[in-house]
Amino acid sequence: MDKPELKPAPVFSEQELKIRQSRATAMAWVLAALVLLFFIVTIVKLGPNVLNRPL
Repeated sequence: MDKPELKPAPVFSEQELKIRQSRATAMAWVLAALVLLFFIVTIVKLGPNVLNRPL
């Protein structure tokens, strides 16, 4: 079998790298907010007595 040809890696401009970095930062903040939202909803649904259980 023949090996597939490898394409050269793309070269990004400084502006494109800044845009990618800002998009990655925004996605990280959205993911963190979603994790926090799920945590808060879980604690609210379990109720305040979840911390007062016998060990």
